[in-house]
Amino acid sequence: MPEGPEIRRAADRIEQQIGGRVIENAWFAFPELAEQASSFIGVSVARVDTWGKAMLIRFADQRVLYSHNQLYGVWKLHSEGKPPSTKRTLRVRLTAEGRCASLYSASDISLWHQETLTEHPFLARLGPDLLSQDVATSDVQYRLNLKQFHKRSLGALLLDQGLVAGLGNYLRSEILFFSQLPPSARPVDLTPEQQQILAQSIIEITRQAYQTAGVTNRETWIVQAKAAGEPRRQWRFAVFERAGLECHRCGAVIERKMVGSRRLYLCPNCQTS
Repeated sequence: MPEGPEIRRAADRIEQQIGGRVIENAWFAFPELAEQASSFIGVSVARVDTWGKAMLIRFADQRVLYSHNQLYGVWKLHSEGKPPSTKRTLRVRLTAEGRCASLYSASDISLWHQETLTEHPFLARLGPDLLSQDVATSDVQYRLNLKQFHKRSLGALLLDQGLVAGLGNYLRSEILFFSQLPPSARPVDLTPEQQQILAQSIIEITRQAYQTAGVTNRETWIVQAKAAGEPRRQWRFAVFERAGLECHRCGAVIERKMVGSRRLYLCPNCQTS
């Protein structure tokens, strides 16, 4: 499943396609939305942003179209006269000034008013979004110390969207590596300095992944990895997908473990308790 940075980059592309433009036609597959399709005609798209892995298309009349791609959903952008060739099932199509944004295969789609959006059953459980909201290191460090989070292992906690929204499996491994922490560590066990480093890593690595289309590694290490013949799926990361290869920092062999039923990569030397 795409993580927060990938969903936010998709939101940017949708905003570039139809943002600020007036809807000329709207089509929805689900009956409860289809009956409102005509009410979108003449309404402009104010902006497109995200909350974790959810896409939010915001209209000038304060309505918000919520969608979650889950495993199979995908947005495709195209001109009105050239729909994409695909066997996927069309769920939503928004047309603005001859430009189209079409959502295929997703099933979690609903329409909300801006004032009631936080009542959405999924969004209500989320922590702040690191890419669409103004989140500081101190905000994340505060959340790490909340009662519901501070005694949980980081291997599980970093996948909990209630802490911060948008983190996923590759970000978890990279954040722990750059924080030099094992997945078994808990916020309550860390010094204030370690908590601050962890909070900074959560924000900075997520934002780097967004800005670089999924590259979380350091530039100097990327150069070394490319020289060693590593493919992109490996050199883009510091540890993720690099099991059996040497740690960029210390030279130890990167290990792969299953933590929370999902694979996690770490350096057994750098990431000690």
